[in-house]
Amino acid sequence: MKLESLLRKNIRNLKAYSSARDEYKDITDGMVFIDANENPFNTDVNRYPDPQQSKVKERLSQLKELQVNQILLGNGSDEVLDLIFRAFCEPNKDNVIALPPTYGMYSVLAHLNAIEILEIELNSDFEPNVEKIIEVQNDNSKLLFICSPNNPTANSFQAKNIERLIKSFNGIVVIDEAYIDFSEQDSWLSRLNDFPNLIVTQTLSKAYGLAGIRLGICYASKEITSVLNKIKPPYNVNQLSQDKALERLNAIEDVKIEVKTVISERQKLAIALKSIALVKEVYPSNANFLLVKVDDANKRYLQLVEKGIVVRNRTNQPICENCLRFTVGTFAENEKLIESLKEL
Repeated sequence: MKLESLLRKNIRNLKAYSSARDEYKDITDGMVFIDANENPFNTDVNRYPDPQQSKVKERLSQLKELQVNQILLGNGSDEVLDLIFRAFCEPNKDNVIALPPTYGMYSVLAHLNAIEILEIELNSDFEPNVEKIIEVQNDNSKLLFICSPNNPTANSFQAKNIERLIKSFNGIVVIDEAYIDFSEQDSWLSRLNDFPNLIVTQTLSKAYGLAGIRLGICYASKEITSVLNKIKPPYNVNQLSQDKALERLNAIEDVKIEVKTVISERQKLAIALKSIALVKEVYPSNANFLLVKVDDANKRYLQLVEKGIVVRNRTNQPICENCLRFTVGTFAENEKLIESLKEL
């Protein structure tokens, strides 16, 4: 794959903005910085943050066993995905492929960037229709989005299907692994260096419990991350987010314990739900939520709200008729959900 042939012409020719902290990086105590028009009075955040988030990337590099130059951080995964659109998709010309039911922002970002989106529904087993995806791609197909474990179906796609798509797709394959920490399958990070057209995105919002700081992660070849770094805003991840992210990444054992707890509660919740009359099916999950078919999703959603429980109604999504999505909560929250459903 020749990366240059996939990039937009204006991106290939773009000269990146150089911030003050890009131009001078050797920061030591006692130095006087009067180069960035910052307020000189210390508030702990009066200085601009590290534009490359070096400490966070170094820690991720250790944890994921990848090079620092293979990592890009964004203001949430949505910014990372938007940067990928901007780098590879020519407005009003190119197209991307998504596999509904799936994360809704792929479609939103496609429309925002004036990119056609070709949607190939998952089959009845919630697996990609590999043959149809390969058949529908054309010379203007630049991105293929694969969410695995998938939202809202909660399943991880079969590795053989994903590998075939990576090898057969003519553009960039983006595997969204927001829920990978809850999955029995290995992350595709272990195969990242095998495929030059592969991007893997992850987040600190789910397993790490940091949804409020908005920090998304892109892992790719150094060639791809170099392009995305060139077009990202100079200070896209603020200092408070960087500090909190580093603190949590350094408490990785705590994160692992919490993930095990969520998985355990997920199993208990799934068993309990199967015993409730209005529940028709509980689908297998590799995420921190369950997709559950009920007798009447619209009715049960409203009844649960009346009981003070907010769930996600997915009945309007393809192949999700009468399905509700339940995030795995604490033991007490899960118990309240079960008792409320029994009462209904």
